[in-house]
Amino acid sequence: MSTPATPPRSLAEALRTRDDASLAALLRSRPDLITPVPTDLTQLATRAGTRGSVVRALERLDRFALQTAEALAVASDPASYDELLALMAGDRRDPAVVHALPRALAALREQALVWGADDRLRLVRTARELLAPSPQHPSPTGLGPTVAEATAGMSPGRVQEIVTAAGLPSTHDPVSAVASLTKLFTARRRMKTLLAGAPEESLEVLNRLVWGPPYGQVTADPAPWLRWLIDRGLLLPTAPGTVVLPREVALHLRAGRAHREVEPVAPAVEAKATHRPQVVDTTAAGQAYTALATVEELLKDWDEGGPAVMRAGGLSVRDLKRTAVALDVAEPVAAFWVELAYAAGLLASDGEADERYAATPAYDEWLDQPAAQRWARLAEAWLTATRTSGLVGGRDAKERTLSALGPGLDRSAAPEVRHRVLGLLAGLPEGASPSAESVLARLRWERPVRGAGGGQRSTGGTGSAAGSAEGAGSGAGSGAAQGDDDLRSRLARWTLGEAEMLGVTGRGALSRQGRALLGLESVGAGDGADPSDPSASSPDPSGPGDKLPVHHHRPPAHADPLSPAEQAAASAAAARILAPLLPEPLDHVLLQADLTAVAPGPLERPLADMLDVLADVESKGGATVYRFTPGSVRRALDAGRSASDLHDFLTAHSRTPVPQPLAYLIDDVARRHGHLRIGAASAYVRCDDDAVLSEILADKRSAGLRLRRLAPTVLAAQADPAALLDGLRAMGFAPAAESAEGDVVITRAHARRTPPRTAPDPVPDGPPTPDTTLLSAAIRAIRAGDRASTTPLKTTTPPNGELPRTSSAETLATVQAAVLTGTTLWIGYVNAEGAASQRVIAPIRVEGGFVTAYDHTADEVRTYPLHRVTGVAELAED
Repeated sequence: MSTPATPPRSLAEALRTRDDASLAALLRSRPDLITPVPTDLTQLATRAGTRGSVVRALERLDRFALQTAEALAVASDPASYDELLALMAGDRRDPAVVHALPRALAALREQALVWGADDRLRLVRTARELLAPSPQHPSPTGLGPTVAEATAGMSPGRVQEIVTAAGLPSTHDPVSAVASLTKLFTARRRMKTLLAGAPEESLEVLNRLVWGPPYGQVTADPAPWLRWLIDRGLLLPTAPGTVVLPREVALHLRAGRAHREVEPVAPAVEAKATHRPQVVDTTAAGQAYTALATVEELLKDWDEGGPAVMRAGGLSVRDLKRTAVALDVAEPVAAFWVELAYAAGLLASDGEADERYAATPAYDEWLDQPAAQRWARLAEAWLTATRTSGLVGGRDAKERTLSALGPGLDRSAAPEVRHRVLGLLAGLPEGASPSAESVLARLRWERPVRGAGGGQRSTGGTGSAAGSAEGAGSGAGSGAAQGDDDLRSRLARWTLGEAEMLGVTGRGALSRQGRALLGLESVGAGDGADPSDPSASSPDPSGPGDKLPVHHHRPPAHADPLSPAEQAAASAAAARILAPLLPEPLDHVLLQADLTAVAPGPLERPLADMLDVLADVESKGGATVYRFTPGSVRRALDAGRSASDLHDFLTAHSRTPVPQPLAYLIDDVARRHGHLRIGAASAYVRCDDDAVLSEILADKRSAGLRLRRLAPTVLAAQADPAALLDGLRAMGFAPAAESAEGDVVITRAHARRTPPRTAPDPVPDGPPTPDTTLLSAAIRAIRAGDRASTTPLKTTTPPNGELPRTSSAETLATVQAAVLTGTTLWIGYVNAEGAASQRVIAPIRVEGGFVTAYDHTADEVRTYPLHRVTGVAELAED
């Protein structure tokens, strides 16, 4: 866009020169500016200069753009492009900086942090106040005040003394003296001549202060080399005992550079290892299957009611440890799976008086879905969630421990960091896994910790112990000084680990289903075909017979967060890609003579549920080993199964004959099961064989049950039925509970479910990015409001900010005339809620006390009651 003939005098005027596309880019990058929509461009400019909005915009700049803004903050106001280039590239004119500076300046202009033509660049006032150096807030550049600022409170006589000592002719006033001194310090050759006569110790002092902080301490009687610097204004006093290195002197010593290290180019993400894409995809699919199994095991363990909810909310440390033991993982990993299930809406608190965690009804629906779709739901929940399990065990601002499922775990930056980390992985060649440090370095460049990208902090003193200028104040440390302490770096590290556990990555490289989850993968016609097709998958990831879908993907520029509809489509595509890679559920097991059964893969759900009752899980891995014990067989009988049912079940689902020891175990437990019957008296024991009851009474272990014989076949107990059942089972008997009617009570696991619950909503990182429709409507409204506020009126312009005021008769006459002449009007309008606004309308007709008009502000035809129009004014024809 060409520069207007008259340079803009304010940010509002600069915004008026922009086209709609440029305004849309501004509002898209700073969505807080249209929440709510400004009435005109003046209000938009005012909002863009508020402290909160500017801070937010600065935090979203990359390191080089931020360094450019920091350089503008220490440049003259306004500054020319050449001055800015000198501060960024130095006297040697670094070619990389020269090439990258236009891009950085364009980014600052797009976000309305900088305005004006190249010969009059202005940083918005709030940004200058935030980034300019001061004793309380040193500049990230490490520069101090200018000569004019440092000598503002100095006496004219003292200024003249400095001018004379520096070898300059005396002047008639301090203003011209300061200008003369400034001119000396900015002249490279004259400064070299001046410093050539400096003592070596003086040069050492300057070298210690040059990169900041620029302040130092001196005694009442400085050393000779310090006195030499102070006399010539190379160090200027700012307070008793404190001196500062003027900005012009520091820039000369730095060869004109505002920053010690300028980073115009983003650091590359380095590949640590490269694997075949098929190996990456199958490895990730294996991790995806493990993730599904882990979540199922977690919620199965909580099926009859999980841990209690703490009073402050969340899971106690003891319950988290128990969960970690049950899942056979470390506590941080257990916290991740618990939080993932919660984010996916699969578990929640039940809301009862003794509040506990339990699975939600959505969990049952989730179990009925195909495995690939179940994984996609977990992956999407993880990608978009703001809850961060890595914080579990840390402390909040009030030094309270953060617990899993508890408050305080939301970090609004988490979804954006996850998308960006995966986007960086997507930018590598297929099968390449990055080094974690290169990913973190790239993220620090893209979003540096403000104040971490500038000058180095000075170390040590600047002279001897007596009479020395000591480095004081606090300059900004280097980016490396911040290390991994910033939140984004920790989120990135957690993302790399969690993506691997979840199966989004395999062996550190982004899988094909991971690319699809980001919306970066196009699914071909043959992708996601019938999972039962043997050509669609290979059980051996390293074998020569791999027949995987052909990879089709587009090179990603950025993996930006998707809209809900786009994310749902991307998750569905990821599920279609993953489906052929997951193993098919099996309908059989392998029974062995040592009372174990081996499941060589995932089992069909009815088979897995029955085995969970009939046997105990002994080990997991590529294959699951179940062990049959008397207690597990009795559990199946308690659930209503008979011995013949168990024999038929094992015969139908075993690829090997049922071993004789297992058949004997089932028959033996079934023969003794229910021989004793226990009911509620408090409790009683009934048995047709009175000899068995006599044996129980004679056993010393039954003393605690306080049994007595009521009849030859009946014993009464003072213990409750449950305790009596447990006691007799501990003695080696197999009693069965019976109802009041004398029937055997069948005990089945009771699945406890919460009332319907929705998944937790992510905590947004500020206002959401507006879509195209909202941007178009907002820009139309802003321009219409700006037209109303800036267009000359045919009538007298009311005071600034007030609505036009006319009588009812004048309003009606003006509107009727506008219908006949097609004149555009500016009206003041008060709606039913009493909110006043200004609108630009083109009246179409007036009837029944209403005016129908085309509203330029809303860009549509609307009807307004005339009694709510406070007044009208005709707009000038031009």
